[in-house]
Amino acid sequence: MTNILDSFHQLQAGLNKIILGQEGLIERLLIVLLADGHLLVEGAPGLAKTRAIKALAGKIAGDFQRIQFTPDLLPADVTGTEIFRPQEGSFNFQAGPVFHNLILADEINRAPAKVQSALLEAMGERQVTVGGKTYELPELFLVMATQNPIEQEGTYPLPEAQLDRFMLHVLIDYPSVENELEIMRLVRNEALRELEPAVDNSSATETAHVEATDAGSISAEIIFAARNEVLQTYMSPEIERYLVEIITATRSPERYNSELGRLLTWGASPRGSLALDRCARARAWLHKRDFVSPEDIQDLVGDVLRHRIIESYEAEADAITPDDVIKKIIALVPVP
Repeated sequence: MTNILDSFHQLQAGLNKIILGQEGLIERLLIVLLADGHLLVEGAPGLAKTRAIKALAGKIAGDFQRIQFTPDLLPADVTGTEIFRPQEGSFNFQAGPVFHNLILADEINRAPAKVQSALLEAMGERQVTVGGKTYELPELFLVMATQNPIEQEGTYPLPEAQLDRFMLHVLIDYPSVENELEIMRLVRNEALRELEPAVDNSSATETAHVEATDAGSISAEIIFAARNEVLQTYMSPEIERYLVEIITATRSPERYNSELGRLLTWGASPRGSLALDRCARARAWLHKRDFVSPEDIQDLVGDVLRHRIIESYEAEADAITPDDVIKKIIALVPVP
Protein backbone atom coordinates (compact mmCIF):
# COMPACT_ATOMS: atom_id res chain seq x y z
CA MET A 1 0.00 0.00 0.00
CA THR A 2 2.77 2.43 0.93
CA ASN A 3 4.42 2.66 -2.49
CA ILE A 4 1.14 3.14 -4.34
CA LEU A 5 -0.11 5.66 -1.78
CA ASP A 6 3.20 7.54 -1.97
CA SER A 7 2.78 7.75 -5.76
CA PHE A 8 -0.63 9.36 -5.33
CA HIS A 9 0.62 11.78 -2.69
CA GLN A 10 3.45 12.81 -5.05
CA LEU A 11 0.87 13.26 -7.80
CA GLN A 12 -1.31 15.35 -5.49
CA ALA A 13 1.64 17.51 -4.42
CA GLY A 14 2.69 18.02 -8.03
CA LEU A 15 -0.82 19.09 -9.06
CA ASN A 16 -1.09 21.49 -6.12
CA LYS A 17 2.05 23.23 -7.37
CA ILE A 18 0.45 23.75 -10.78
CA ILE A 19 -3.12 24.52 -9.67
CA LEU A 20 -2.75 27.03 -6.86
CA GLY A 21 -5.48 27.61 -4.31
CA GLN A 22 -7.68 24.73 -5.50
CA GLU A 23 -6.55 21.94 -3.17
CA GLY A 24 -10.15 20.82 -2.69
CA LEU A 25 -10.70 20.41 -6.42
CA ILE A 26 -7.46 18.43 -6.77
CA GLU A 27 -8.45 16.08 -3.94
CA ARG A 28 -11.89 15.57 -5.49
CA LEU A 29 -10.31 14.80 -8.86
CA LEU A 30 -8.11 12.14 -7.29
CA ILE A 31 -11.02 10.71 -5.28
CA VAL A 32 -13.10 10.34 -8.45
CA LEU A 33 -10.13 8.79 -10.26
CA LEU A 34 -9.72 6.28 -7.43
CA ALA A 35 -13.47 5.63 -7.23
CA ASP A 36 -13.74 5.09 -11.02
CA GLY A 37 -16.36 7.80 -11.47
CA HIS A 38 -17.00 11.14 -13.16
CA LEU A 39 -16.95 14.73 -11.93
CA LEU A 40 -19.10 17.82 -12.55
CA VAL A 41 -17.36 21.08 -11.62
CA GLU A 42 -19.25 24.35 -11.32
CA GLY A 43 -17.54 27.70 -10.98
CA ALA A 44 -16.96 31.06 -12.60
CA PRO A 45 -14.66 31.32 -15.65
CA GLY A 46 -10.93 31.48 -15.06
CA LEU A 47 -10.75 29.29 -11.95
CA ALA A 48 -8.41 26.68 -13.49
CA LYS A 49 -11.04 24.01 -14.17
CA THR A 50 -9.60 23.18 -17.59
CA ARG A 51 -6.04 23.54 -16.34
CA ALA A 52 -6.70 21.04 -13.54
CA ILE A 53 -7.89 18.18 -15.75
CA LYS A 54 -5.16 18.88 -18.32
CA ALA A 55 -2.54 18.83 -15.57
CA LEU A 56 -3.89 15.51 -14.29
CA ALA A 57 -3.82 14.05 -17.79
CA GLY A 58 -0.23 15.17 -18.18
CA LYS A 59 0.79 13.26 -15.06
CA ILE A 60 -0.81 9.88 -15.75
CA ALA A 61 -0.26 7.41 -18.55
CA GLY A 62 -3.36 8.34 -20.51
CA ASP A 63 -4.49 10.62 -23.29
CA PHE A 64 -6.63 13.73 -22.90
CA GLN A 65 -9.36 15.22 -25.08
CA ARG A 66 -11.28 18.45 -24.62
CA ILE A 67 -14.80 18.76 -26.05
CA GLN A 68 -16.16 22.30 -26.21
CA PHE A 69 -19.93 22.02 -25.89
CA THR A 70 -21.83 24.53 -28.03
CA PRO A 71 -25.51 24.87 -29.10
CA ASP A 72 -24.73 23.53 -32.61
CA LEU A 73 -22.85 20.43 -31.42
CA LEU A 74 -24.20 17.07 -32.66
CA PRO A 75 -24.18 13.72 -30.81
CA ALA A 76 -21.89 12.27 -33.49
CA ASP A 77 -19.37 15.01 -32.67
CA VAL A 78 -19.00 13.34 -29.27
CA THR A 79 -19.37 9.62 -29.93
CA GLY A 80 -18.18 9.36 -33.54
CA THR A 81 -20.02 8.15 -36.63
CA GLU A 82 -19.86 5.73 -39.55
CA ILE A 83 -18.23 7.12 -42.68
CA PHE A 84 -18.77 5.65 -46.13
CA ARG A 85 -15.54 4.85 -47.99
CA PRO A 86 -16.26 4.59 -51.77
CA GLN A 87 -12.99 2.83 -52.54
CA GLU A 88 -13.95 0.00 -50.19
CA GLY A 89 -17.71 0.18 -50.71
CA SER A 90 -18.35 -0.03 -46.97
CA PHE A 91 -19.00 2.03 -43.86
CA ASN A 92 -16.19 2.39 -41.33
CA PHE A 93 -16.59 3.71 -37.82
CA GLN A 94 -14.70 6.92 -37.10
CA ALA A 95 -14.23 7.16 -33.33
CA GLY A 96 -15.17 10.45 -31.69
CA PRO A 97 -13.34 12.37 -28.98
CA VAL A 98 -15.02 10.34 -26.22
CA PHE A 99 -12.61 7.48 -27.02
CA HIS A 100 -9.87 8.87 -24.78
CA ASN A 101 -8.87 8.27 -21.15
CA LEU A 102 -9.60 11.71 -19.72
CA ILE A 103 -12.38 13.81 -21.22
CA LEU A 104 -13.08 17.45 -20.47
CA ALA A 105 -16.69 18.27 -21.37
CA ASP A 106 -16.29 22.03 -21.24
CA GLU A 107 -19.44 24.09 -20.52
CA ILE A 108 -21.64 21.02 -20.89
CA ASN A 109 -24.81 23.01 -20.24
CA ARG A 110 -24.32 24.98 -23.49
CA ALA A 111 -25.27 21.97 -25.63
CA PRO A 112 -28.88 20.72 -26.03
CA ALA A 113 -30.15 17.64 -24.23
CA LYS A 114 -29.65 15.35 -27.24
CA VAL A 115 -25.90 16.01 -27.17
CA GLN A 116 -25.71 15.80 -23.39
CA SER A 117 -27.42 12.40 -23.52
CA ALA A 118 -24.77 11.17 -25.95
CA LEU A 119 -22.51 10.97 -22.92
CA LEU A 120 -25.02 8.89 -20.91
CA GLU A 121 -24.13 5.46 -22.29
CA ALA A 122 -20.45 6.31 -22.40
CA MET A 123 -20.35 7.41 -18.76
CA GLY A 124 -22.66 4.72 -17.41
CA GLU A 125 -21.83 1.67 -19.52
CA ARG A 126 -18.29 2.56 -20.70
CA GLN A 127 -19.32 1.87 -24.28
CA VAL A 128 -20.73 3.59 -27.37
CA THR A 129 -23.30 2.11 -29.77
CA VAL A 130 -23.35 3.42 -33.34
CA GLY A 131 -25.11 1.78 -36.29
CA GLY A 132 -26.09 -1.25 -34.25
CA LYS A 133 -22.51 -1.96 -33.19
CA THR A 134 -21.08 -1.49 -29.71
CA TYR A 135 -17.57 -0.14 -29.17
CA GLU A 136 -15.82 -0.43 -25.83
CA LEU A 137 -14.25 2.65 -24.25
CA PRO A 138 -10.81 2.58 -22.57
CA GLU A 139 -10.63 0.83 -19.20
CA LEU A 140 -9.21 4.03 -17.71
CA PHE A 141 -11.99 6.52 -18.46
CA LEU A 142 -12.89 9.71 -16.58
CA VAL A 143 -15.18 12.56 -17.63
CA MET A 144 -14.86 15.95 -15.99
CA ALA A 145 -17.64 18.29 -17.08
CA THR A 146 -17.74 21.99 -16.30
CA GLN A 147 -20.60 24.44 -16.25
CA ASN A 148 -20.71 28.19 -15.75
CA PRO A 149 -23.24 29.26 -13.09
CA ILE A 150 -23.23 32.92 -14.14
CA GLU A 151 -24.70 32.93 -17.65
CA GLN A 152 -28.08 31.20 -18.04
CA GLU A 153 -29.12 32.57 -21.45
CA GLY A 154 -28.53 30.04 -24.20
CA THR A 155 -27.88 27.19 -21.76
CA TYR A 156 -29.66 23.87 -21.27
CA PRO A 157 -29.88 22.59 -17.67
CA LEU A 158 -28.71 19.00 -17.39
CA PRO A 159 -31.57 16.52 -16.87
CA GLU A 160 -31.65 14.55 -13.63
CA ALA A 161 -30.71 11.32 -15.42
CA GLN A 162 -27.56 12.98 -16.72
CA LEU A 163 -26.69 14.59 -13.38
CA ASP A 164 -26.98 11.24 -11.60
CA ARG A 165 -24.18 9.85 -13.76
CA PHE A 166 -21.72 12.22 -12.09
CA MET A 167 -20.24 10.82 -8.91
CA LEU A 168 -19.50 14.29 -7.47
CA HIS A 169 -20.76 17.81 -8.13
CA VAL A 170 -18.06 20.18 -6.92
CA LEU A 171 -18.48 23.92 -6.42
CA ILE A 172 -15.31 26.03 -6.60
CA ASP A 173 -14.79 29.63 -5.55
CA TYR A 174 -12.29 32.42 -6.15
CA PRO A 175 -8.78 32.03 -4.68
CA SER A 176 -7.57 34.02 -1.69
CA VAL A 177 -5.44 37.15 -2.13
CA GLU A 178 -2.26 35.21 -1.27
CA ASN A 179 -3.09 32.43 -3.72
CA GLU A 180 -3.91 34.91 -6.47
CA LEU A 181 -0.53 36.58 -6.00
CA GLU A 182 1.12 33.18 -6.36
CA ILE A 183 -0.97 32.48 -9.48
CA MET A 184 0.22 35.71 -11.07
CA ARG A 185 3.86 34.81 -10.36
CA LEU A 186 3.42 31.25 -11.62
CA VAL A 187 1.83 32.34 -14.92
CA ARG A 188 4.46 35.04 -15.39
CA ASN A 189 7.27 32.53 -14.85
CA GLU A 190 5.66 30.11 -17.29
CA ALA A 191 5.51 32.85 -19.92
CA LEU A 192 9.17 33.71 -19.30
CA ARG A 193 10.19 30.06 -19.75
CA GLU A 194 8.39 29.96 -23.09
CA LEU A 195 10.40 32.98 -24.23
CA GLU A 196 13.77 31.61 -23.13
CA PRO A 197 16.15 30.62 -25.97
CA ALA A 198 16.46 26.91 -26.66
CA VAL A 199 19.20 25.13 -24.73
CA ASP A 200 21.48 22.48 -26.18
CA ASN A 201 20.01 19.00 -26.63
CA SER A 202 21.96 17.37 -23.78
CA SER A 203 20.79 19.95 -21.27
CA ALA A 204 17.22 19.72 -22.53
CA THR A 205 17.25 15.94 -22.22
CA GLU A 206 18.66 16.11 -18.71
CA THR A 207 16.12 18.76 -17.66
CA ALA A 208 13.22 16.76 -19.11
CA HIS A 209 14.40 13.66 -17.22
CA VAL A 210 14.55 15.55 -13.94
CA GLU A 211 11.10 17.06 -14.48
CA ALA A 212 9.64 13.66 -15.35
CA THR A 213 11.18 12.17 -12.22
CA ASP A 214 9.86 14.91 -9.94
CA ALA A 215 6.45 15.26 -11.55
CA GLY A 216 4.87 12.35 -9.68
CA SER A 217 3.56 10.71 -12.86
CA ILE A 218 1.82 7.38 -12.44
CA SER A 219 0.88 4.56 -14.80
CA ALA A 220 -2.54 3.07 -15.44
CA GLU A 221 -1.43 -0.11 -13.62
CA ILE A 222 -0.74 1.92 -10.44
CA ILE A 223 -4.19 3.54 -10.72
CA PHE A 224 -5.89 0.14 -11.00
CA ALA A 225 -3.86 -1.20 -8.06
CA ALA A 226 -4.81 1.86 -6.01
CA ARG A 227 -8.50 1.32 -6.83
CA ASN A 228 -8.18 -2.23 -5.55
CA GLU A 229 -6.70 -0.98 -2.26
CA VAL A 230 -9.43 1.65 -1.97
CA LEU A 231 -12.14 -1.00 -2.30
CA GLN A 232 -10.52 -2.97 0.52
CA THR A 233 -10.48 0.02 2.89
CA TYR A 234 -12.50 -1.02 5.93
CA MET A 235 -15.92 0.48 6.61
CA SER A 236 -17.57 -0.71 9.80
CA PRO A 237 -21.25 -1.79 9.79
CA GLU A 238 -22.07 1.27 11.92
CA ILE A 239 -20.52 3.63 9.37
CA GLU A 240 -22.27 1.80 6.53
CA ARG A 241 -25.62 2.27 8.28
CA TYR A 242 -24.79 5.95 8.96
CA LEU A 243 -24.09 6.45 5.25
CA VAL A 244 -27.34 4.80 4.17
CA GLU A 245 -29.33 6.71 6.81
CA ILE A 246 -28.08 10.00 5.31
CA ILE A 247 -29.21 8.93 1.83
CA THR A 248 -32.53 7.66 3.18
CA ALA A 249 -33.10 11.00 4.91
CA THR A 250 -33.27 12.65 1.48
CA ARG A 251 -36.08 10.28 0.46
CA SER A 252 -38.11 10.28 3.70
CA PRO A 253 -37.11 13.58 5.34
CA GLU A 254 -40.32 13.77 7.39
CA ARG A 255 -39.04 10.83 9.48
CA TYR A 256 -36.36 13.10 10.91
CA ASN A 257 -37.99 16.50 10.98
CA SER A 258 -41.26 17.99 9.69
CA GLU A 259 -39.39 21.12 8.59
CA LEU A 260 -36.98 18.99 6.57
CA GLY A 261 -39.92 17.21 4.94
CA ARG A 262 -41.18 20.58 3.73
CA LEU A 263 -37.93 21.31 1.92
CA LEU A 264 -37.52 18.22 -0.30
CA THR A 265 -39.63 16.74 -3.06
CA TRP A 266 -37.19 14.11 -4.38
CA GLY A 267 -34.29 12.26 -2.80
CA ALA A 268 -31.13 10.56 -4.03
CA SER A 269 -31.18 7.25 -5.87
CA PRO A 270 -29.05 4.24 -4.83
CA ARG A 271 -26.32 5.76 -7.01
CA GLY A 272 -25.92 8.29 -4.20
CA SER A 273 -25.14 5.52 -1.71
CA LEU A 274 -22.74 3.83 -4.12
CA ALA A 275 -20.93 7.08 -4.90
CA LEU A 276 -20.60 8.07 -1.24
CA ASP A 277 -19.34 4.59 -0.36
CA ARG A 278 -16.60 4.60 -3.03
CA CYS A 279 -15.59 8.21 -2.46
CA ALA A 280 -15.45 7.92 1.34
CA ARG A 281 -13.13 4.91 1.03
CA ALA A 282 -10.95 6.83 -1.46
CA ARG A 283 -10.72 9.84 0.88
CA ALA A 284 -9.78 7.67 3.85
CA TRP A 285 -7.10 5.97 1.75
CA LEU A 286 -5.68 9.29 0.55
CA HIS A 287 -5.54 10.44 4.19
CA LYS A 288 -3.41 7.39 5.07
CA ARG A 289 -6.10 5.53 6.97
CA ASP A 290 -7.20 1.93 6.43
CA PHE A 291 -10.72 2.63 7.73
CA VAL A 292 -13.54 5.05 6.93
CA SER A 293 -14.57 7.58 9.58
CA PRO A 294 -17.73 9.73 9.87
CA GLU A 295 -15.56 12.68 8.85
CA ASP A 296 -15.02 11.11 5.42
CA ILE A 297 -18.78 10.80 4.94
CA GLN A 298 -19.50 14.33 6.15
CA ASP A 299 -16.77 15.91 4.01
CA LEU A 300 -18.07 14.36 0.77
CA VAL A 301 -21.81 14.20 1.28
CA GLY A 302 -22.37 17.70 -0.12
CA ASP A 303 -20.58 16.95 -3.40
CA VAL A 304 -22.35 13.59 -3.69
CA LEU A 305 -25.88 14.85 -3.00
CA ARG A 306 -26.24 18.47 -4.14
CA HIS A 307 -27.08 17.41 -7.72
CA ARG A 308 -29.15 14.38 -6.69
CA ILE A 309 -31.83 16.02 -4.54
CA ILE A 310 -34.70 18.22 -5.70
CA GLU A 311 -35.93 20.99 -3.44
CA SER A 312 -39.53 21.97 -2.97
CA TYR A 313 -40.92 25.25 -4.27
CA GLU A 314 -41.17 26.41 -0.67
CA ALA A 315 -37.44 25.88 -0.16
CA GLU A 316 -36.62 27.80 -3.34
CA ALA A 317 -38.97 30.61 -2.31
CA ASP A 318 -37.17 30.83 1.04
CA ALA A 319 -33.77 30.94 -0.75
CA ILE A 320 -32.73 27.64 0.86
CA THR A 321 -30.04 25.93 -1.21
CA PRO A 322 -29.39 22.18 -1.57
CA ASP A 323 -26.28 22.67 0.57
CA ASP A 324 -28.44 24.14 3.35
CA VAL A 325 -30.70 21.09 3.21
CA ILE A 326 -27.73 18.72 3.31
CA LYS A 327 -26.34 20.49 6.39
CA LYS A 328 -29.69 20.02 8.10
CA ILE A 329 -29.63 16.31 7.26
CA ILE A 330 -26.10 15.89 8.66
CA ALA A 331 -27.19 17.65 11.85
CA LEU A 332 -30.25 15.40 12.25
CA VAL A 333 -28.80 11.96 11.44
CA PRO A 334 -27.07 10.52 14.55
CA VAL A 335 -23.32 9.98 14.18
CA PRO A 336 -22.14 6.50 15.29
